Amino acid sequence: MQDPVVGQDATDSSVGGVPTSGQDAPAGTPQGDGATDDAATPAPGALDGLAGEARAAQAAADASASDASASDATAGGTAEGADPELERVRGELAERTADLQRVSAEFTNFRRRTERERESTVASAKASVAGELLTVLDDVERAASHGDLTGPFKVVADRLTETLQRAGLTPFGAEGDTFDPSVHEAVAHDTSPDVSGPTVTTVMRRGYRFGDRVLRAAMVAVTDSDGTAPATDTTSEPADAGTS
Repeated sequence: MQDPVVGQDATDSSVGGVPTSGQDAPAGTPQGDGATDDAATPAPGALDGLAGEARAAQAAADASASDASASDATAGGTAEGADPELERVRGELAERTADLQRVSAEFTNFRRRTERERESTVASAKASVAGELLTVLDDVERAASHGDLTGPFKVVADRLTETLQRAGLTPFGAEGDTFDPSVHEAVAHDTSPDVSGPTVTTVMRRGYRFGDRVLRAAMVAVTDSDGTAPATDTTSEPADAGTS
């Protein structure tokens, strides 16, 4: 058994102040060359390397996230276009839209037809009232022709006539008109060389229209040509003698 070396701690198993394998030196323990422990104080170069690696990892993660988002968007659009449920909903929406357009068109036509029927009903009612007053107008005309339409009676008759005309009543039938069987009722017929065709020569009862509707045909006497009217001279002038 050897004696411990003088000046050296018997419990210190290190050599030259350096811990042997399996032993850790306290932080800041002086080394053989007088430097501190590198593990306790990293070198500036190592810190720069770690920061660069962190930045590179972050950039890679951002790029990966961007690519993933783009892929998800593309995949989502593809899936959306190919989704049977979505296609069914779109088809039903198109059908409902077509139904709505058809119903709207039918309603528009119904409204227009109803408006036309309403206007026709109102016009028919006015024409019916005017038709009942035609005999009154006949009496007014006969009184005027005999000179009896004077004083307050004339004022009332004029107002009645003006009111009916504003409502749409129009008289027709006058001497000299060409005879038209659709609006004239011929009760007398005569011939004369003074006319070239059927002509109204006497009006016995005036006709009336209400708008485009004939309420009453005019009762007239018609005069037709007797065929003795002079024919139009169709002989041509003699040719110039100088051209013979």
